[in-house]
Amino acid sequence: MATKNVQLPEIGEGVTEGELVNWLVKPGDKIEPDQAIAELMTDKATVEVPSPIGGIVKELKFKEGDVITVGSVVVTVDAVGAGAEAPAPSSHAAPAAAKSPAPGAKLASAQAAAQPASAGANGMEIHPPPASSKVLATPATRRLAREMGVDINGMAGTGMAGRVTRDDVLSARGAGAVSGGPAAYQAPSVPRPAFTGQGGALEERVPLKGIRKKIAENLQMAKHIIPHFTLMDEADVTQLVNMREELKAAGEKAGVKVTYMPFVFKALIATVREFPMFNASIDDAAGEIVYKKYFNIGFAADTPQGLLVPIVKGADQKSLLQVAREISELAGKARDGKLALDEMKGATFTVTNIGSVGGTYATPVINHPEVAIFGMYKIQDKPVLKNGQIGFIKTMNFTVTADHRLIDGAVAARFLKAFIHRIENPGVLMLDMM
Repeated sequence: MATKNVQLPEIGEGVTEGELVNWLVKPGDKIEPDQAIAELMTDKATVEVPSPIGGIVKELKFKEGDVITVGSVVVTVDAVGAGAEAPAPSSHAAPAAAKSPAPGAKLASAQAAAQPASAGANGMEIHPPPASSKVLATPATRRLAREMGVDINGMAGTGMAGRVTRDDVLSARGAGAVSGGPAAYQAPSVPRPAFTGQGGALEERVPLKGIRKKIAENLQMAKHIIPHFTLMDEADVTQLVNMREELKAAGEKAGVKVTYMPFVFKALIATVREFPMFNASIDDAAGEIVYKKYFNIGFAADTPQGLLVPIVKGADQKSLLQVAREISELAGKARDGKLALDEMKGATFTVTNIGSVGGTYATPVINHPEVAIFGMYKIQDKPVLKNGQIGFIKTMNFTVTADHRLIDGAVAARFLKAFIHRIENPGVLMLDMM
């Protein structure tokens, strides 16, 4: 028997590390080649890490909650009949992107390429050096440091075991570690009160980790950086309900469940063509607005693992039935934890359907670096007086939450009005469809 090292393989384009969420094996277990041995949480998704070799697990090199960089030895395996030490695996974690260069080279190039330039007080560009793999920090924290132009090498982290936290980066940024331009975020100095609780058997403590931890970090960053505001309005969707009923049979014949979301997607795409600032993002480091000429529409999916945002890419180039099919397939993969990294990367606009669980109104949080998120809510019967007679119409509430740095309230109001005109008149909507 020869002992071989199993290294963390490439886990996606631009992903250099991840948090160990769960071991799927233990010392003494027999494993087969390509068997999943661990679950790793990156900035994008939870992925399963496979072993390129089979044998008996000898030692687990990390504990749950540790951050592991690409190329690190994660386990040792006693391989029966093995020869020399196994090379670093070129296979990727699943789900993941295509094969890439060797881990060490990829790690260095990814870190170097990802460093944005920040404008200093004297107008000169400041390029923070790449974060060393020895620095303890989560992928989200490293990304925030890059975006803020903060050098975390040598920083004394306040987290467990000296880990650099998001607050450390924001504090360093607010203290003027790198002076930013007008769009740069300055972290407020807010004292954190000590946690108090009753303790004992009346409380239970569980680690904040995995997808739940990433959701918390990303939403906290979005709320820190983006000045949110939300507009709400009501639409008469009686004609839409009737049209959807007529199309249900055609959808069932094609094996697709036609919901209201594909109609919302198409109405949004047509409306965004009128208001291109809603399909944009702000490059804080460069001080530029990036207008997207493509339509990758994300939608919030409620899963047992937490909130995920799969993306229908090129939604403007697909038929209503194609969009409906893709939404259904992606939602199923999200619930089963089988989304690939690429299926959650590159959204230009996001829709959240809170009506599916009975919600009436909400103020959704924007998915940074996007500048808006659209909300759709439950359909209700509403009594109306027409020609002296009381009748009923079908209504649905809609919201648009926008980034006030780019979008003014009046613009958002006109956007919502234009959308509602389309969703209330499906015939007009059909004219806009590709």
